[in-house]
Amino acid sequence: MTKRVICVVLSLVVLGAVGFLSLPGLCSLVAGLGLWMGSWKYLRVALHTIKRDLMCLLVIRRVKYSMNRNLQNKSTIPALFAEKVMQHPDKPALVYEATGEVWSFKELQKKCHAVAHWALEQGWVEGDVVALYMENRPLVVALWLGLAMTGVESAFINYNLRQDSLLHCVRESGARAMVFGAEMTEAVSEVIESLQSSIVLFCSGEEENKEKLCGPKAQNLDFLLHRSPTHPPHYKLRKEFNDKLFYIYTSGTTGMPKAAIVVHSRYFRIAAFGYHSFGLCPNDVLYNCLPLYHSAGTIMGAGQCLLFGLTVVIRRKFSASRFWDDCVKHNCTAIQYIGEICRYLLAQPVRPSEAHHQVRVAIGNGLRPSVWEEFVHRFRIPKVGEFYGATECNCSLINIDGKVGACGFSSRILPNFYPIRLVRVREDRKELLRDSQGLCIPCQPGEPGMIVGRIIDGDPLRRFDGYADQDSTGQKIAHNVFQMGDSAYVSGDVLEMDECGYMYFKDRSGDTFRWRGENVSTTEVEGVLSGLLGHSDVAVYGVSVPGVEGKAGMAAIAHTGGTLDLDAFWIAVKKSLPSYARPIFLRLMPSVDTTGTFKIQKTRLQREGYKPQESSEMIYYLNNHAGRYKALTEELYKDIMDGKTSL
Repeated sequence: MTKRVICVVLSLVVLGAVGFLSLPGLCSLVAGLGLWMGSWKYLRVALHTIKRDLMCLLVIRRVKYSMNRNLQNKSTIPALFAEKVMQHPDKPALVYEATGEVWSFKELQKKCHAVAHWALEQGWVEGDVVALYMENRPLVVALWLGLAMTGVESAFINYNLRQDSLLHCVRESGARAMVFGAEMTEAVSEVIESLQSSIVLFCSGEEENKEKLCGPKAQNLDFLLHRSPTHPPHYKLRKEFNDKLFYIYTSGTTGMPKAAIVVHSRYFRIAAFGYHSFGLCPNDVLYNCLPLYHSAGTIMGAGQCLLFGLTVVIRRKFSASRFWDDCVKHNCTAIQYIGEICRYLLAQPVRPSEAHHQVRVAIGNGLRPSVWEEFVHRFRIPKVGEFYGATECNCSLINIDGKVGACGFSSRILPNFYPIRLVRVREDRKELLRDSQGLCIPCQPGEPGMIVGRIIDGDPLRRFDGYADQDSTGQKIAHNVFQMGDSAYVSGDVLEMDECGYMYFKDRSGDTFRWRGENVSTTEVEGVLSGLLGHSDVAVYGVSVPGVEGKAGMAAIAHTGGTLDLDAFWIAVKKSLPSYARPIFLRLMPSVDTTGTFKIQKTRLQREGYKPQESSEMIYYLNNHAGRYKALTEELYKDIMDGKTSL
């Protein structure tokens, strides 16, 4: 027993030696260890987790040191990328799987310079915004990075959005211009008359597809960039490490998508944690099939190229049937995933390429415990780098030691070094509960709670940059959380911690649910469906489906008279909502539960789910094979619950 205690003390001394703890802090911690001697349970936890905690603290130390250095040097992402170009100008930077096109680091830089010259020619200045609305391609990286060289900020628009949602995102960003891919021509044509006259349109892509909008309504970006100089622009960037880089939209707890502010230091932090936590190296080739409008694709993915010199293979859209063939073809050693991707891959028939790839690490989030082990075993993945986080949050987690099912951890022996916490919430309203002193109540191991992170403006790891909309920013901040007078970011996500500090994702609170790897705002979908149905009361919520990731969308519709033409309704839904936001189940009922102030209540509806109800109500499900909604019978319900009918 004495030897183990000595090992723990020595580990703590190591923390002091590497600079994690000051001398007074180290002394108080070692003294506090004496209090642990009377508790075998806590001592066992310390012995079990000390190696994991030290590994993570070393990563934090490395990232924090780099960030402080960049802060002192007033570095920016374009400047850091330029350093990588100097190191290996001819090394492949981006590979476009769709065409086989390869851009070296020098070629990527030249593309960025052309974009920077184009931006200056347009008369844009630092702080101006350009919306990007296009599917994955290397040009997306060149566009935002080239714009950043002149201080112009990009706004990444989800290419699944249409009509009102699309207009909202463009307007919220305050964009002066929008660049769209030729593949988005039809979607742009639907809103072109509603766009502000001050917004200039640019189109990039196949000539035959963009002729409709090029000319008087949209300029040919490819032509403009082709004639643009590729030498460095004669412009001195005034922005620094903590200044705005771009906006990424995230579905909040309510309403339309919100434009989260990403500063240069946040971009570096996310990419650096991925690089150092999961053992990546410059010689790795990363396969990225995630959307570049998401932080996972454009920061955790493309950031490995720009900041650490990896080669990144970009796929236009995810393909389960081509995934491993692509990895073999491009000699990929690392892949990115979301939980849904892993399940889709497991559903594919066995093919030779899945046993001949060179992938050694998979990085992502949302990998369920029931899928995790099967995924690792079948596809022979030596390491899974699971993490938890959101574009704007300051309470990200990393699963650094591959604990199955965990999305990260919080140290039980050094809980204040990385100040995050699970706090109790009122289950029905997801409201933070307070103790007699007005502080939030920490959760005990095994008790679900909402994850929060203390905000420290002067610490690049603890700052919260918020959203373009200040009201939305304020809604994510709580006060008097850890101690009186402090502030904390409230994630809205419910997690659970075990006795060793491992965290397990449970649910997204508020008015969102996750389906097909996307966050769905129930408020937004309710507004669209209500409009399609003549402003009827509509309640949208997520329901669990056995064996399926996330929650499927269900809409309870107040429908009292006449016959609802479900075929026409489905056509309208497809036109108005992205695929992941379209309800899988419909419930037609005489009225939807509301409060005295006419707010829709969903508790009973969520509890009852999609089980067939009384005769006055009808439940339908989306039969994708038939392309229409069909009545859900008791037999079909049983087949869904037994996994015999797939959604």
